[in-house]
Amino acid sequence: MSEVFNIEISRGSVGRLRAELLKAISDPVAAAKDYVQSQPIINSDETSFSQGNRDGSNPHSRQGWLWVLLSPLVSFFEVTLNRSQQTAQDLMGEDYSGIVISDRYSAYSWIPLEQRQLCWAHLKRDLTAIAERTGVAHEIGSALLARQRRLFRWWYRLREGSLSRELFLEAVESLRASFKQILEEAAALPISPQEKTPLAKTVRTCRQLLKVEPALWTFVYTSGVEPTNNAAERALRPAVIWRRTSFGSQSQQGSRFVAAMLTVTASLQAQGRPALDWLSQAFLAVRSGSLAPSLIPDPSFPCSHYSR
Repeated sequence: MSEVFNIEISRGSVGRLRAELLKAISDPVAAAKDYVQSQPIINSDETSFSQGNRDGSNPHSRQGWLWVLLSPLVSFFEVTLNRSQQTAQDLMGEDYSGIVISDRYSAYSWIPLEQRQLCWAHLKRDLTAIAERTGVAHEIGSALLARQRRLFRWWYRLREGSLSRELFLEAVESLRASFKQILEEAAALPISPQEKTPLAKTVRTCRQLLKVEPALWTFVYTSGVEPTNNAAERALRPAVIWRRTSFGSQSQQGSRFVAAMLTVTASLQAQGRPALDWLSQAFLAVRSGSLAPSLIPDPSFPCSHYSR
């Protein structure tokens, strides 16, 4: 501030300004959470985010986690000190009735399978690892991976318009049946409870996949659902960079500031709105006692009005 703007400012003033800005944007951020919870399709993901104990809110030095709930035009971030199923329920709302795109982490297991879309990008990595093993495991992984590649060739053709949805559905029905058959045959292979061979790891993975198999195909039958969770992972990337350069936060208030600012900047970027102008308006609003600007997109504008 001194070198660029010739403004002298103390560290204490920086802290007070940060607290004032957090107060200014708290209501719009809370409204953003409500908005995301009302959307029919959301992406969810989480990454580690260290939180210190400077304010006494983390006396046991627990690992912090930054969660994101993502809709096309509004995102919501929150830092918590756990990664539990209850945290996921609190974030989404226990009565959430839409579809959640996520990885296979157990915190999402409370969501009915018909409301889930599991990430095929994560699945592809698992299938590749199986295919790189030897023997029977290699054969299982290679067969599943070949069907994954075929599925996505059809998916890309569907998106570009060179394949009709009717033909896509017909083709996927056959592929899904063979994919499931391979999983069932692999899951039926005998292994001992303590066995740690490559084949045993493969069998356990296939058994786990069978339990959630319906959630692999939601994108096929529901328009607007993507087969991967790449959007949420991209949304977390700025936070990961922030974490690496700042080493996380030192207090609960610092974590709230990080999550609120990520909510603001990600939502405004998705809507093509300038963040600095919005933050300036929020600051002026809190100082004048007026309402802060909203992060919710104007319903009078079509989605195409906004640019991601």
